[in-house]
Amino acid sequence: MPPSTNVDRRTLMRGLGAAGAGLVLRPVVAWAQPAAMITRAVPSSGEALPVVGLGSWITFNVGNDRAARDGCADVMRAFFSSGGRLIDSSPMYASSQDVIGYGLAKLGKPAALFAADKVWTSRRGRDQVEQSRRHWDIARFDLMQVHNLLAWEDHLPMLFDMKAAGQLRYVGITTSEGRRHHEIEQIMRSQPIDFVQVTYNVLDREIEDRILPLARDRGIGVIINRPFREGALIRRVMRQPLPAWARDIDCANWAQVLLKFVASHPAVTCAIPATTSVDHVRENMGAATGRLPDDAMRRRMIAHVEAL
Repeated sequence: MPPSTNVDRRTLMRGLGAAGAGLVLRPVVAWAQPAAMITRAVPSSGEALPVVGLGSWITFNVGNDRAARDGCADVMRAFFSSGGRLIDSSPMYASSQDVIGYGLAKLGKPAALFAADKVWTSRRGRDQVEQSRRHWDIARFDLMQVHNLLAWEDHLPMLFDMKAAGQLRYVGITTSEGRRHHEIEQIMRSQPIDFVQVTYNVLDREIEDRILPLARDRGIGVIINRPFREGALIRRVMRQPLPAWARDIDCANWAQVLLKFVASHPAVTCAIPATTSVDHVRENMGAATGRLPDDAMRRRMIAHVEAL
Protein backbone atom coordinates (compact mmCIF):
# COMPACT_ATOMS: atom_id res chain seq x y z
CA MET A 1 0.00 0.00 0.00
CA PRO A 2 1.40 3.40 -0.95
CA PRO A 3 2.14 6.06 1.63
CA SER A 4 -0.24 8.98 1.83
CA THR A 5 1.03 11.93 -0.21
CA ASN A 6 -1.97 14.11 -1.07
CA VAL A 7 -4.13 14.86 1.96
CA ASP A 8 -3.35 14.92 5.66
CA ARG A 9 -5.03 11.91 7.29
CA ARG A 10 -6.03 13.79 10.43
CA THR A 11 -8.00 16.21 8.29
CA LEU A 12 -9.78 13.35 6.57
CA MET A 13 -10.67 11.67 9.85
CA ARG A 14 -12.91 14.61 10.71
CA GLY A 15 -15.22 13.61 7.86
CA LEU A 16 -18.56 12.05 8.73
CA GLY A 17 -21.26 10.24 6.80
CA ALA A 18 -21.72 6.80 5.34
CA ALA A 19 -23.42 5.03 2.46
CA GLY A 20 -25.24 1.72 2.60
CA ALA A 21 -27.67 -0.05 4.88
CA GLY A 22 -26.61 -1.31 8.27
CA LEU A 23 -23.97 1.37 8.87
CA VAL A 24 -23.40 2.81 12.31
CA LEU A 25 -21.21 5.81 13.07
CA ARG A 26 -20.05 6.01 16.66
CA PRO A 27 -17.05 7.17 18.61
CA VAL A 28 -14.45 4.50 19.27
CA VAL A 29 -14.26 3.81 23.01
CA ALA A 30 -11.35 1.40 23.35
CA TRP A 31 -8.02 2.78 22.07
CA ALA A 32 -10.04 5.92 21.26
CA GLN A 33 -9.46 8.25 18.30
CA PRO A 34 -11.20 11.55 17.54
CA ALA A 35 -12.89 10.28 14.37
CA ALA A 36 -16.14 8.37 14.13
CA MET A 37 -15.65 4.77 13.07
CA ILE A 38 -17.82 3.29 10.31
CA THR A 39 -19.16 -0.03 11.54
CA ARG A 40 -21.55 -2.67 10.29
CA ALA A 41 -23.80 -4.85 12.37
CA VAL A 42 -23.24 -8.61 12.44
CA PRO A 43 -26.62 -9.76 11.07
CA SER A 44 -27.11 -12.64 13.51
CA SER A 45 -26.48 -10.55 16.63
CA GLY A 46 -26.42 -6.83 15.88
CA GLU A 47 -22.87 -6.50 17.22
CA ALA A 48 -21.04 -3.62 15.51
CA LEU A 49 -17.71 -4.26 13.79
CA PRO A 50 -15.49 -1.71 12.03
CA VAL A 51 -15.62 -2.21 8.27
CA VAL A 52 -11.83 -2.69 8.12
CA GLY A 53 -10.05 -5.50 9.97
CA LEU A 54 -6.60 -7.09 9.81
CA GLY A 55 -5.52 -10.22 7.95
CA SER A 56 -2.39 -12.24 8.74
CA TRP A 57 -1.80 -14.39 5.63
CA ILE A 58 1.94 -14.27 4.79
CA THR A 59 2.55 -10.99 6.64
CA PHE A 60 2.57 -12.48 10.16
CA ASN A 61 4.38 -15.68 9.23
CA VAL A 62 7.73 -14.49 10.62
CA GLY A 63 8.69 -17.49 12.76
CA ASN A 64 10.83 -16.79 15.81
CA ASP A 65 12.49 -13.64 14.45
CA ARG A 66 12.16 -11.34 17.48
CA ALA A 67 12.49 -8.09 15.54
CA ALA A 68 9.88 -9.21 13.01
CA ARG A 69 7.54 -10.31 15.81
CA ASP A 70 7.92 -6.92 17.45
CA GLY A 71 7.16 -5.33 14.09
CA CYS A 72 3.93 -7.32 13.86
CA ALA A 73 3.05 -6.28 17.41
CA ASP A 74 3.56 -2.66 16.34
CA VAL A 75 1.17 -3.21 13.43
CA MET A 76 -1.39 -4.62 15.88
CA ARG A 77 -0.87 -1.67 18.23
CA ALA A 78 -1.55 0.78 15.38
CA PHE A 79 -4.57 -1.29 14.32
CA PHE A 80 -6.18 -1.19 17.76
CA SER A 81 -5.28 2.46 18.37
CA SER A 82 -7.04 3.31 15.08
CA GLY A 83 -10.23 1.60 16.24
CA GLY A 84 -9.68 -1.87 14.74
CA ARG A 85 -11.18 -5.04 16.20
CA LEU A 86 -11.29 -8.09 13.89
CA ILE A 87 -8.02 -9.99 13.35
CA ASP A 88 -8.19 -13.09 11.13
CA SER A 89 -5.80 -16.05 10.93
CA SER A 90 -5.62 -19.78 10.21
CA PRO A 91 -3.55 -22.86 11.04
CA MET A 92 -2.60 -22.72 7.36
CA TYR A 93 -0.65 -19.51 8.01
CA ALA A 94 2.26 -21.26 9.75
CA SER A 95 3.61 -19.11 12.61
CA SER A 96 1.02 -16.34 12.18
CA GLN A 97 -1.18 -17.52 15.04
CA ASP A 98 1.70 -17.63 17.49
CA VAL A 99 2.87 -14.20 16.34
CA ILE A 100 -0.63 -12.83 16.97
CA GLY A 101 -0.53 -14.33 20.46
CA TYR A 102 2.84 -12.71 21.05
CA GLY A 103 1.49 -9.34 19.94
CA LEU A 104 -1.66 -9.60 22.05
CA ALA A 105 0.41 -10.39 25.15
CA LYS A 106 2.76 -7.48 24.44
CA LEU A 107 -0.22 -5.13 24.09
CA GLY A 108 -1.86 -6.30 27.31
CA LYS A 109 -4.66 -8.33 25.68
CA PRO A 110 -6.75 -5.50 24.16
CA ALA A 111 -10.40 -5.87 25.13
CA ALA A 112 -11.52 -4.65 21.70
CA LEU A 113 -10.19 -7.81 19.99
CA PHE A 114 -12.58 -9.78 17.80
CA ALA A 115 -10.63 -13.02 17.25
CA ALA A 116 -11.38 -14.87 14.00
CA ASP A 117 -9.63 -18.08 13.05
CA LYS A 118 -10.25 -21.22 11.03
CA VAL A 119 -10.27 -24.99 11.27
CA TRP A 120 -8.19 -26.48 8.46
CA THR A 121 -7.83 -30.22 8.85
CA SER A 122 -9.51 -33.34 7.59
CA ARG A 123 -9.97 -34.74 11.12
CA ARG A 124 -9.64 -33.94 14.84
CA GLY A 125 -11.06 -30.48 14.36
CA ARG A 126 -11.59 -29.84 18.07
CA ASP A 127 -7.92 -30.52 18.75
CA GLN A 128 -6.89 -28.04 16.09
CA VAL A 129 -9.25 -25.35 17.40
CA GLU A 130 -7.82 -25.82 20.88
CA GLN A 131 -4.27 -25.65 19.58
CA SER A 132 -5.11 -22.42 17.76
CA ARG A 133 -6.66 -20.98 20.92
CA ARG A 134 -3.44 -21.73 22.82
CA HIS A 135 -1.39 -19.97 20.14
CA TRP A 136 -3.53 -16.86 20.51
CA ASP A 137 -3.65 -17.36 24.30
CA ILE A 138 -7.26 -16.21 24.57
CA ALA A 139 -10.24 -17.64 26.43
CA ARG A 140 -12.22 -18.38 23.27
CA PHE A 141 -12.54 -17.33 19.66
CA ASP A 142 -15.23 -14.93 18.59
CA LEU A 143 -15.47 -16.55 15.16
CA MET A 144 -14.34 -19.96 13.96
CA GLN A 145 -14.57 -20.68 10.22
CA VAL A 146 -14.14 -23.80 8.10
CA HIS A 147 -11.16 -22.89 5.93
CA ASN A 148 -11.78 -23.42 2.21
CA LEU A 149 -14.67 -25.76 3.08
CA LEU A 150 -12.25 -28.55 4.06
CA ALA A 151 -14.34 -31.37 5.63
CA TRP A 152 -17.13 -28.88 6.31
CA GLU A 153 -19.73 -31.63 6.71
CA ASP A 154 -17.85 -32.79 9.83
CA HIS A 155 -16.64 -29.43 11.12
CA LEU A 156 -19.83 -27.38 10.98
CA PRO A 157 -21.80 -29.62 13.40
CA MET A 158 -18.80 -29.53 15.75
CA LEU A 159 -18.62 -25.74 15.58
CA PHE A 160 -22.35 -25.36 16.12
CA ASP A 161 -22.03 -27.54 19.23
CA MET A 162 -19.14 -25.39 20.47
CA LYS A 163 -21.18 -22.27 19.87
CA ALA A 164 -24.12 -23.69 21.82
CA ALA A 165 -21.74 -24.51 24.69
CA GLY A 166 -20.37 -20.96 24.74
CA GLN A 167 -16.93 -22.03 23.51
CA LEU A 168 -17.10 -19.64 20.55
CA ARG A 169 -19.52 -16.94 19.46
CA TYR A 170 -19.95 -17.23 15.69
CA VAL A 171 -19.53 -19.90 13.01
CA GLY A 172 -18.51 -19.35 9.40
CA ILE A 173 -17.07 -20.78 6.19
CA THR A 174 -14.39 -19.42 3.83
CA THR A 175 -13.10 -19.58 0.31
CA SER A 176 -10.79 -17.38 -1.74
CA GLU A 177 -9.93 -16.37 -5.30
CA GLY A 178 -13.45 -17.06 -6.55
CA ARG A 179 -13.35 -20.80 -5.90
CA ARG A 180 -16.27 -23.11 -5.04
CA HIS A 181 -18.92 -20.40 -5.05
CA HIS A 182 -21.67 -22.85 -5.95
CA GLU A 183 -20.91 -24.94 -2.86
CA ILE A 184 -20.66 -21.80 -0.74
CA GLU A 185 -24.17 -20.86 -1.86
CA GLN A 186 -25.54 -24.30 -0.99
CA ILE A 187 -24.11 -24.09 2.52
CA MET A 188 -25.40 -20.55 2.99
CA ARG A 189 -28.89 -21.76 2.09
CA SER A 190 -28.84 -24.92 4.21
CA GLN A 191 -26.74 -24.17 7.31
CA PRO A 192 -27.26 -21.60 10.11
CA ILE A 193 -23.85 -19.96 9.70
CA ASP A 194 -23.12 -16.44 10.95
CA PHE A 195 -20.36 -15.48 8.49
CA VAL A 196 -19.03 -16.26 5.05
CA GLN A 197 -15.55 -15.14 3.95
CA VAL A 198 -14.95 -14.61 0.23
CA THR A 199 -12.79 -12.63 -2.20
CA TYR A 200 -14.01 -9.23 -3.39
CA ASN A 201 -12.39 -6.11 -4.81
CA VAL A 202 -12.98 -3.49 -7.49
CA LEU A 203 -11.91 -5.95 -10.23
CA ASP A 204 -13.09 -9.29 -8.76
CA ARG A 205 -16.84 -8.74 -8.39
CA GLU A 206 -18.34 -12.18 -9.07
CA ILE A 207 -19.91 -12.38 -5.60
CA GLU A 208 -22.11 -9.37 -6.36
CA ASP A 209 -24.37 -11.54 -8.51
CA ARG A 210 -25.47 -14.17 -6.00
CA ILE A 211 -23.43 -14.46 -2.80
CA LEU A 212 -23.79 -10.90 -1.51
CA PRO A 213 -27.56 -10.75 -2.17
CA LEU A 214 -27.96 -14.18 -0.58
CA ALA A 215 -26.00 -13.07 2.49
CA ARG A 216 -28.37 -10.14 2.95
CA ASP A 217 -31.42 -12.36 2.48
CA ARG A 218 -30.15 -15.00 4.91
CA GLY A 219 -28.76 -12.61 7.52
CA ILE A 220 -25.13 -13.75 7.11
CA GLY A 221 -22.14 -11.49 7.75
CA VAL A 222 -19.55 -11.16 4.98
CA ILE A 223 -15.79 -10.90 5.53
CA ILE A 224 -13.76 -9.92 2.47
CA ASN A 225 -10.31 -11.35 1.76
CA ARG A 226 -7.86 -10.25 -0.97
CA PRO A 227 -9.20 -6.66 -1.23
CA PHE A 228 -5.83 -5.71 -2.79
CA ARG A 229 -5.23 -9.02 -4.63
CA GLU A 230 -2.33 -9.60 -2.21
CA GLY A 231 -0.79 -6.30 -3.29
CA ALA A 232 -1.07 -6.78 -7.07
CA LEU A 233 -4.00 -4.37 -7.31
CA ILE A 234 -2.18 -1.71 -5.29
CA ARG A 235 0.86 -2.02 -7.54
CA ARG A 236 -1.37 -1.63 -10.58
CA VAL A 237 -3.09 1.57 -9.46
CA MET A 238 0.07 3.07 -7.93
CA ARG A 239 1.33 3.80 -11.43
CA GLN A 240 -1.31 6.51 -11.73
CA PRO A 241 -2.00 9.61 -9.61
CA LEU A 242 -4.84 9.55 -7.14
CA PRO A 243 -7.93 10.87 -8.98
CA ALA A 244 -9.42 14.17 -7.86
CA TRP A 245 -12.74 12.50 -7.03
CA ALA A 246 -11.03 10.57 -4.21
CA ARG A 247 -11.51 13.71 -2.09
CA ASP A 248 -15.28 13.31 -2.46
CA ILE A 249 -15.10 10.08 -0.46
CA ASP A 250 -12.41 11.29 1.98
CA CYS A 251 -9.59 9.18 0.56
CA ALA A 252 -5.97 10.27 0.93
CA ASN A 253 -4.42 7.31 -0.91
CA TRP A 254 -5.19 4.41 -3.23
CA ALA A 255 -5.47 1.90 -0.39
CA GLN A 256 -8.40 3.83 1.04
CA VAL A 257 -10.05 4.11 -2.38
CA LEU A 258 -9.87 0.34 -2.89
CA LEU A 259 -11.05 -0.46 0.63
CA LYS A 260 -13.93 2.02 0.50
CA PHE A 261 -15.16 0.38 -2.70
CA VAL A 262 -15.36 -2.93 -0.82
CA ALA A 263 -16.81 -1.48 2.39
CA SER A 264 -19.48 0.51 0.57
CA HIS A 265 -21.36 -2.60 -0.52
CA PRO A 266 -24.18 -2.86 2.03
CA ALA A 267 -23.81 -6.64 2.43
CA VAL A 268 -20.12 -6.44 3.40
CA THR A 269 -19.37 -6.56 7.12
CA CYS A 270 -15.57 -6.24 7.17
CA ALA A 271 -12.57 -6.34 4.83
CA ILE A 272 -9.30 -7.84 6.10
CA PRO A 273 -6.23 -6.44 4.31
CA ALA A 274 -2.87 -7.73 5.55
CA THR A 275 0.25 -5.64 6.03
CA THR A 276 3.60 -5.52 7.80
CA SER A 277 3.68 -1.70 7.86
CA VAL A 278 2.45 0.53 10.68
CA ASP A 279 1.90 3.36 8.21
CA HIS A 280 -0.11 1.11 5.93
CA VAL A 281 -2.36 -0.25 8.66
CA ARG A 282 -3.13 3.32 9.69
CA GLU A 283 -3.92 4.20 6.09
CA ASN A 284 -6.15 1.13 5.83
CA MET A 285 -8.05 2.07 8.96
CA GLY A 286 -8.60 5.52 7.47
CA ALA A 287 -11.00 3.77 5.07
CA ALA A 288 -13.28 3.14 8.06
CA THR A 289 -13.84 6.89 8.55
CA GLY A 290 -15.42 9.63 6.48
CA ARG A 291 -17.74 9.21 3.53
CA LEU A 292 -18.34 6.03 1.58
CA PRO A 293 -19.08 5.99 -2.16
CA ASP A 294 -22.67 5.82 -3.36
CA ASP A 295 -23.75 3.67 -6.31
CA ALA A 296 -22.80 6.29 -8.89
CA MET A 297 -19.34 6.70 -7.39
CA ARG A 298 -18.88 2.92 -7.23
CA ARG A 299 -19.54 2.70 -10.96
CA ARG A 300 -17.07 5.51 -11.53
CA MET A 301 -14.44 3.71 -9.46
CA ILE A 302 -14.87 0.48 -11.41
CA ALA A 303 -14.56 2.25 -14.76
CA HIS A 304 -11.48 4.16 -13.62
CA VAL A 305 -9.57 1.16 -12.28
CA GLU A 306 -10.54 -1.09 -15.20
CA ALA A 307 -9.12 1.52 -17.57
CA LEU A 308 -5.72 1.67 -15.86
